[in-house]
Amino acid sequence: MESSQPLVGVNIPKHVAIIMDGNGRWAKAQGLSRAEGHRTGAKRVREIVEWASDAGVKQVSLYAFSTENWKRPKLEISALMTLMATLLPLEIPHMQARGARLLTLGDTSKLPWLARKALEKTCRATQANRKIDVILCLNYGGQQEILTGIRNFCATWHDEEGKAAALSALTPESFQTFLGRDDVLPVDLLIRTGGERRISNFHLWDAAYAELYFTDCLWPDYSREELQAALDDYAHRERRFGKTSEQVQAEPAAKAAGDAT
Repeated sequence: MESSQPLVGVNIPKHVAIIMDGNGRWAKAQGLSRAEGHRTGAKRVREIVEWASDAGVKQVSLYAFSTENWKRPKLEISALMTLMATLLPLEIPHMQARGARLLTLGDTSKLPWLARKALEKTCRATQANRKIDVILCLNYGGQQEILTGIRNFCATWHDEEGKAAALSALTPESFQTFLGRDDVLPVDLLIRTGGERRISNFHLWDAAYAELYFTDCLWPDYSREELQAALDDYAHRERRFGKTSEQVQAEPAAKAAGDAT
């Protein structure tokens, strides 16, 4: 695939979310185990962070392990957790060099001890970095995240009067504070590799107005050119957020007129 010139600074998404699909199919095509497919796919993570950072993206969230993935064979789950526990600490020097901060979404308390320790160590080591955030979504599900938010919201009620007042004041903006994603920006661009055309319970709340981009490329084969193609596609989309096209097109002129007064 021919690479176009990077559109740095030109309508670049702040938050890119990626469903990294296709490790198993890639491994099968190569005559390798699924575990080896996940290992090869993990190597792409460092590269995607570098490419996204170079393009001006501020956050990359990666669907590393969903709440539904516990249904997979135990051997595969064990290989995934061992891979994370082994590789994450090795990434700390590279993340420091890139100014990358590690964040997590999901209930990581259910992960094996070694995986949790590796996560905690990497999050602590990179917490002061601010160039780009890498958000690992682990034991994560969009529906479960919203249910957790509802439980947190309900826990603020002390009586019927307080319940009525809380419900009356509730807005999408105030509800988001109960979701535990204070440092996470709304998803601008959601990419899925591997050829499937669904979002699979990923970022159901914050991808409400995300642009969706699907590619047949399997995750272990993902390249800078593939990412650039997604960014180029995003750059040429018109994001209206409920407005008309005419309103959106008139906004730059209106803003310029306001700045001039």
